[in-house]
Amino acid sequence: MRMATSDGWYLIGPLIAVGLVGFLGAVFWRMGLQPTPGRETVRDGYADGLAIFGERDDYGLLWPAAVTDDPEVADEIRRLLADAGIRATSAVRRDGRVTVLVFCEEVEEARRLVGDSPTR
Repeated sequence: MRMATSDGWYLIGPLIAVGLVGFLGAVFWRMGLQPTPGRETVRDGYADGLAIFGERDDYGLLWPAAVTDDPEVADEIRRLLADAGIRATSAVRRDGRVTVLVFCEEVEEARRLVGDSPTR
């Protein structure tokens, strides 16, 4: 059994598929889900899309208590804060320096214990 080419019914399936893909593409574009930028738009080693909280140095609920160039010094600071009962962690910044982070409720006490360390 052969379908006549003048009927046009054989085009309905592919047209529906193309229309659905176009519709979903428009919806995703409207939602802001554009393709990721290429290598040429990456600055400072990070793509703009990696800024989860709007700022690249945003640590969520954690605040910087001290910044140092030496990871061993950061470990000593964390031990000092742990001995005082303050939970602390560390993160490596883009410039290679290590930031000691604590919860915002404890940041003033942690900074007093550590001393006048620059936080930015």
